[in-house]
This record gives sequence, C-alpha cells and structure tokens, in this order.
Amino acid sequence: MLKVGVTGGIGSGKSTLCRLFIERGIPVYDTDAAAKSLMQEDDALMSAIAARFGEECYRDGVLNRAYLAQQLFSDDAAREALNCLVHPAVVADFERWASEQQSDYLIVESALLYEAGLDEHLDRVVAVLAPESLRVERAMQRDGATEEQIRARMAAQMSDEELHRRADITVVNIFEEDLEAAVKELDYRFRHHQP
Repeated sequence: MLKVGVTGGIGSGKSTLCRLFIERGIPVYDTDAAAKSLMQEDDALMSAIAARFGEECYRDGVLNRAYLAQQLFSDDAAREALNCLVHPAVVADFERWASEQQSDYLIVESALLYEAGLDEHLDRVVAVLAPESLRVERAMQRDGATEEQIRARMAAQMSDEELHRRADITVVNIFEEDLEAAVKELDYRFRHHQP
C-alpha cells in the first residue's frame, strides 16, 4: 500500500486537502490529534514526559496542558526534548495504524513531517503551499489569533521554499476549487502508483 504524507505550514490548507481525500474514502492519519491522544493515553510516553518535565504534567492521570505549556514557553531546548519523546511515539502509532488499513493508499497529515522523521516511512510527500499573506489571514480567522502570534508560529516552521525543495509533489492552494482538482488528479496517480 502506498503511504503518502501531506505537509505544509500553518494556514496552507493541508487539512482541507486531507478532508477532500477523506471524502473520497481514503484513510487519513492526523499526527496532531494522535500526539494529543498519545500524550494522554500512552503509559510509556506519559511516564517519559513526567520524568522529563515533572510529575505536575499530569493531575489524576490527566495532562496538565497549562503546566506543560509553561515549561515549553520560550524554551527551545524543552520543546525539542518534548518532540524527541512524542515524535517516535507518533511514528510507531502511525505504523500500527497503517498496517490495519485496507485501501489503495493512505495519507498521513503532519505539519512537522520532516522534523518527526515521518518522511522515512513514506513513499511520497505532498507539500501544500500558499502565499504568506493568505496563510496569515486564514490562520487568524481559524484560530482567533493575532497576526504576530501567527507569524511567530510560521517562523518556527519549515519555510515553503524548503518544503517545495524536499517534497515529491507541490500543491498551491489559493482557492479550494484548486485543491479539489489537485485531489482528483492525485487520487488517480496514487491509486495507480504513478510517480
């Protein structure tokens, strides 16, 4: 079975692209949702997080997001340490999930696909790109965040230029109709294992 990654920066439209694949019956693994779930349900990961960041990370077995966010705020080393714990757990969970799928191909959606090393487990990577001003506008509307907050998140992500260089396929998302046409073409290519 072909394994396809979909990545892109905040506001690029990767979730919209993935929703269009789901509408075609293609299974999609969302790494953000998986990470949140694993941080709450995977005993080994929970123990590792508590050991690294303190027992206060969990209250009665529930992730104390406010406390953890405080530990990570403006601390790149702490954020990297958390990623080093969470990313391998997500990759292992994705591999387990992928082995259970019955489809011509499957999709994994991940903003940090390359950073997590997921690309090493995939046959193709699709990067969804969009003009920066449009990405900022979309993310502000969706998240209710300020332009400064969105630009700070964008600065912490891989650039569109780097994503374009590393990906096998690039989709430019300005209008949703463009995505619909792209998904139709990609669906055909992936079902027939074309490059």
